[in-house]
Amino acid sequence: MKAPDLPYFKMNGIGNSILVVDMRSAGRPLTPAAARAIAGEVGLGFDQLMTISAPLSGGTDAFVDIFNADGSRAEACGNGTRCVAWVLMRGSPSHHLVVETAGGTLICDRLGPTRFSVDMGPPRLAWSDIPLAEPEADTAHVQLRHLSGLPDDFQTFSAVNMGNPHAVFFVQDAATVPLAEVGPLIEHHPMFPKRANVSFAEITSRASIRLRVWERSAGATLACGSAACATLVAAARDGLTERRATVSLPGGDLMIEWRPADGHVVMAGDTQIEHEGLLPAVLWDIAA
Repeated sequence: MKAPDLPYFKMNGIGNSILVVDMRSAGRPLTPAAARAIAGEVGLGFDQLMTISAPLSGGTDAFVDIFNADGSRAEACGNGTRCVAWVLMRGSPSHHLVVETAGGTLICDRLGPTRFSVDMGPPRLAWSDIPLAEPEADTAHVQLRHLSGLPDDFQTFSAVNMGNPHAVFFVQDAATVPLAEVGPLIEHHPMFPKRANVSFAEITSRASIRLRVWERSAGATLACGSAACATLVAAARDGLTERRATVSLPGGDLMIEWRPADGHVVMAGDTQIEHEGLLPAVLWDIAA
């Protein structure tokens, strides 16, 4: 049977470039090779690609697979999940959605025409859950070992897993961090067996954080929702901010709350549709 062309939606979540592809009529999943091919197409390039498939578990509305531009898989993408929520809820009276990802189940709620919240679940803070290569009793203050020549601000980080691994560094001035130089060094550091998303956070008040992010497999991006969540958790657990704060990234602001009642982290932010169309089968129907 000839593979069908598939609906796609080129979007962004406060600057995080997202491509959503509806795979529910495809009959087979997208491969890493196909993700790499799509990323190279003019007008379709992305930071993350989100594929929508039929639900695998009861009580969920869809299964979402997440790819980086290099074809590697990601366990979580908060900004991309908001874009998926926009696609699945448009034209629907529903304001509530449950999606399953490799990193866990995420709950989405519509707050406005283009604004959505995502319950990212509780952070994982044990060293083995992040994961780190060696046991660490205090994952809020981990020493970055075996990497010399970095400023003092880059010697200690807070480790958080928000469905994917994050290393959060608190700095005096996020704007001056040489992101392209230090980001890949830390991402690929042997302390992170699955590599890491690397965040540099400047605390501007008890309720606001300025953030720049080097994303695993994507590099410097305008926004990263899971990094914003990890940063709020890292700041709050160290007493630097309240458990609810605005996180300002180059692409825009996210409101992040680490709820005391259930320990879940909830992110709220906007989405934007840039264009939509049909993805030719020749682009997506590629063997691994």
